[in-house]
Amino acid sequence: MPQYQYTAMDGNGKERKGKINAVSEEAAAAELRGKNLYVTSIRVAVDMKKVRAKAKGGGLNINLGPMVIGRKDLTIVTRQLAILLSAGLPLIRSLRTLEKQAKNPAVRGVLGKTSDIVEGGATFAEALSQSPKSFDKLYLNMVRAGEASGAMEVILDRLAGFMEKAARIAGKVKSALIYPIVILSISLLAVVGLMVFIVPNFRKIFKDLLGEKEKLPGITEFLISVSDTLIHNWYFYIIGIVAVIILYKVIVMIPAGKWGVDWCKYNMPLFGPIIAKTAISRFSRTLGTLMSSGVPVLNALAIVKETSGNDVVASAVQEVYGAVKEGEGIAVPLSRTKIFPEMVISMVEVGEETGKLPEMLDKIADTYEEEVDNSVSALTSLIEPLMIVGLAGIVGTIVIALFLPLTKIIEKMSG
Repeated sequence: MPQYQYTAMDGNGKERKGKINAVSEEAAAAELRGKNLYVTSIRVAVDMKKVRAKAKGGGLNINLGPMVIGRKDLTIVTRQLAILLSAGLPLIRSLRTLEKQAKNPAVRGVLGKTSDIVEGGATFAEALSQSPKSFDKLYLNMVRAGEASGAMEVILDRLAGFMEKAARIAGKVKSALIYPIVILSISLLAVVGLMVFIVPNFRKIFKDLLGEKEKLPGITEFLISVSDTLIHNWYFYIIGIVAVIILYKVIVMIPAGKWGVDWCKYNMPLFGPIIAKTAISRFSRTLGTLMSSGVPVLNALAIVKETSGNDVVASAVQEVYGAVKEGEGIAVPLSRTKIFPEMVISMVEVGEETGKLPEMLDKIADTYEEEVDNSVSALTSLIEPLMIVGLAGIVGTIVIALFLPLTKIIEKMSG
């Protein structure tokens, strides 16, 4: 007797999942109705152990570690799969076609594994769930929604568009962060070079012309002491840097510490507004994409929380999730979090009132992506003069510290 896997709602509106043995799908559904369960989906249960064994069977299996599809490759594969499905090709044939065309071994391996599992009788979402490092919960839930609606090509096309926009906004933020890091690194190397190679030569000049007992200006003494430390005790700086990195790693492993670090990022000068706008855009785009794909709002909020990338936003989404679960809308609990601007809350409220919340969330995401673009451009133009002034100040301080004792040398020589 075959076994069926079902999802149903009980008399209290709670979702129930399980398996039932019956001679047919209709008989299984009838039996569940007799138990006062309203069936929302039912299908033949698949033994995933047997499917995976079948997928691995045949030939020599050399395991060199888990194969993972990168985000860029995954976006391309998703777009191509959507095109093939919209052209009328069956799912398995589409996957095999992409597997043959793939040049990246990881992409080829994951697609081959997915195709084998689907051919073994599993659904597409079940097959993807066997490669969790390549397909996150957002991806899986979108695919499940596509399978339930029968519009897989539409969902995949929407998913590819979502990933393309997410990659573009992440790239802009990274470019804004890379520029100051590169400038700071070059400036630090220049300062270290001055301290290690130039300052010791001036120290010898001061010693020869002024003598050991002559007291140097305080700023010069400090500069020379720092130079000596860099030359003779450089390992203290290395230990300090390593200690700071380890401390940071330990802090972010603690939930409260991770929240504190993310709060600092969210509120830091210059970069904080960009990080906040990016988080709002990501929240809106993810929630809007999931809801427009047919994912229930509670499931969508749970996925948004896990994929937010920021614990401050994740905590806010958790508050909204709890309120929505109790029967509230999204706008009111969203305003209570004090994380989202009034404009976002107002647009969400209008979306709820008009029944067009997914569309409104997409408009919010578009608006904030444009604001991120403008903020990145403004920050880049602001950082350059700040870096020049900062570097000039450091180098100028070093020059002043080295040339102050020269006045004493000139006086001594003239006297």
